[in-house]
Amino acid sequence: MSGRFVRSSKYREEQCYDNIRISKNAWDTNLVKANPTYLSVNWEASGGGAFAVIPLNEKGRLPDQLPLFRGHKAVVLDTDWNPFDDSLIASGSDDGKAFIWRVPDDFTLRTEEKEEPRDVAPLKQLSGHSRKVGHVLFNPAAANVLATSSGDYTVKLWDVEAGSPRLTLKHTDIVQSLSWSANGSLLVTTSRDKKLRIWDVRQEAPAHVAPGHAGAKNSRVTWLGEHDRVATTGFSKMSDRQLGLWDIRDPKEPIGGFQMLDSISGVCMPFWDDSTQCLYLAGKGDGNIRYFEYEHDKFEYLSEYKSGDPQRGVAFLPKRGVNMHENEVMRAFKTVNDSYIEPISFIVPRRAEVFQGDIYPPVVGTKPAMSAAEWFEGAEGLPPKIDLESVYEGEEPTEIPPNSKPPSRVPSSSTLLSASKKEPEPSPSKPELEPIKEPPRPSPALRSPPPSMKEQTSSIAALASKFDDKEDSSSGEDDTSSFEEVAKPVERYQPRLPEKHTENTEPEAITRKLSSPVSPTKLAAPISPSKPASSGPPSSGPPSSGPPSSGPPSSSSQPLPASLPASLDQITLLDIKTLLETQSRTILGQSEKIALLTEEVDRLKNTIGDRM
Repeated sequence: MSGRFVRSSKYREEQCYDNIRISKNAWDTNLVKANPTYLSVNWEASGGGAFAVIPLNEKGRLPDQLPLFRGHKAVVLDTDWNPFDDSLIASGSDDGKAFIWRVPDDFTLRTEEKEEPRDVAPLKQLSGHSRKVGHVLFNPAAANVLATSSGDYTVKLWDVEAGSPRLTLKHTDIVQSLSWSANGSLLVTTSRDKKLRIWDVRQEAPAHVAPGHAGAKNSRVTWLGEHDRVATTGFSKMSDRQLGLWDIRDPKEPIGGFQMLDSISGVCMPFWDDSTQCLYLAGKGDGNIRYFEYEHDKFEYLSEYKSGDPQRGVAFLPKRGVNMHENEVMRAFKTVNDSYIEPISFIVPRRAEVFQGDIYPPVVGTKPAMSAAEWFEGAEGLPPKIDLESVYEGEEPTEIPPNSKPPSRVPSSSTLLSASKKEPEPSPSKPELEPIKEPPRPSPALRSPPPSMKEQTSSIAALASKFDDKEDSSSGEDDTSSFEEVAKPVERYQPRLPEKHTENTEPEAITRKLSSPVSPTKLAAPISPSKPASSGPPSSGPPSSGPPSSGPPSSSSQPLPASLPASLDQITLLDIKTLLETQSRTILGQSEKIALLTEEVDRLKNTIGDRM
């Protein structure tokens, strides 16, 4: 979410609740409370205290005369809706009483003409405090269990059905704020003595007492849903607004210290959304609502809703009452100028064509986990949850087990500790990759000493006999590539002269650049030895060979002289000299070409490697 996706009402007459007289009493309270059906407002009334209940669907300008909930003898200081019954509400007053009310069926603010609005009378009175009742708060897990704080420095736990207080939590100063744990077994309070207390309420004794915010102004506290953490807002000694995160098992000091917010003088009201793990902070006297995400035991700032209209009271709607068809994750109601109430929608900016399960996990429904009698006897547990997808489809809410948690929930420290002890799951074996074999680099061309006369004579004879019977087959070949591999010719037995060298000189197939296939017709008539090479047995002498670095003779070398004698016996000294010079030039030319080809291959490899 971001600030630009927080939508306030654009049209006051159509979207807001106008013509409202909000109480001007200075007691630090939220002034308004909301549930999916109604909105309660502390009313500025004469002749005793009263509050108004506004159906959420009756927007716009309200009538001048409204049916009020009257019964208190002094101003109403706080109200709270029953989490399991949308028509049941409790109120606390400056007269030291707490009342239980029920909203009539088909309740509406708009009456017929000339018909006087009828006020609503209380259903039950809870008497037990000696001074004003400043806060009322229903238990979030047990049915009809109510906590009330008073100026007599006590918090009383009431069985609403019986109408009597069952437990009393004694403080040393006025209680400024209180909040229940998710299972309703613990209660956290802040008071004017700057102490943070965590109560095991059925023991009527605090489990932990820790110093809270050091400032003199009021502090607030809220329990972070099913986590074992609480968040507080208050002031430092220099009157800077602070935010604190506390571990209820060891609340000696806030986790990571206090986080400074700003220097505004108004009290900061915290609201927790357990489904998105977000904390909303609304300041009194300013028009901003900032929100944080709780993750890894710290609050990460997300964004802020800013408005020029200051607010005195703010209420947030329970998650089961938001508009899921518009991806609304939270809805707030803020009082403006004590004359109208403006709704503010927090919307996730995405298409809302189907149900968005990641932002709407199961939430607490309207069924309690236990009765009041069971709770006072020591039972505890989380209430059942409902699947919001069934509500999205317009069906009856589907109940699911209470231990279902949202997928994005941050685990508590104990969960993280147990998770860290789990053995890692074996990852699927991956096939071993074979190493890439690099092509062998060509060896640099080396120049060997010029061959001897006997080697030249033997190589010439071998070359002439090599092409003896391949005229027809080689003449029809077509070279279509600039680089062609010439097949190795069939070996034939050749007459070999006795030599000192024993190296094998049969030419290997090489890759070379040719413009036309080799044709033996370009050569002179083959040398005819004294005995036919095709019919005579191999000589007993060792095979003769040319130098291995010179490579096999090819068509790229110069052709043999046409005046080559027909017999080896007729070779004269001049002919031998001529042959030696020819072979030397051939070897030199081949060596130069091999060097050029080697450089060309290296250059091509480097080019291909750069592109890859």
